[in-house]
Amino acid sequence: MKFRFNAGYFWLTLLLFVTEVLIALYVHDDFVRPYVGDFLVVILIYCFVRSCVEAPVLPVALGVLVFSYIVEVMQYFQVVKLLGLGDSRLANVVIGNHFSWSDMAAYTLGIAGVILLEWGWKRPGAAEPTR
Repeated sequence: MKFRFNAGYFWLTLLLFVTEVLIALYVHDDFVRPYVGDFLVVILIYCFVRSCVEAPVLPVALGVLVFSYIVEVMQYFQVVKLLGLGDSRLANVVIGNHFSWSDMAAYTLGIAGVILLEWGWKRPGAAEPTR
């Protein structure tokens, strides 16, 4: 693992971040916001890590997935309230306050998509990912 800036992943991170913000601000439905947003957030975190760390796909992807699971478990135990941050909008947005198995499924599918895309880029004859 090396710390190295990757412009391709950086631009993907920015694009995904803007997409997530737009979803949070303007989409108030029962599918895109809860499921697509959670699907995309793990891809956003993965791209962020890959924008500054050169490491194999699988360890980064699984690390992001475990991190996402931990945040979701923190929601189950209502850590925001336990820390006395229940009135903090920022804490409620960043950590969240509602556990959901469907969130875990969305995170898993998002990381599975990342792994499939990354491995697809590396198969013989396929284009290399942006570096």
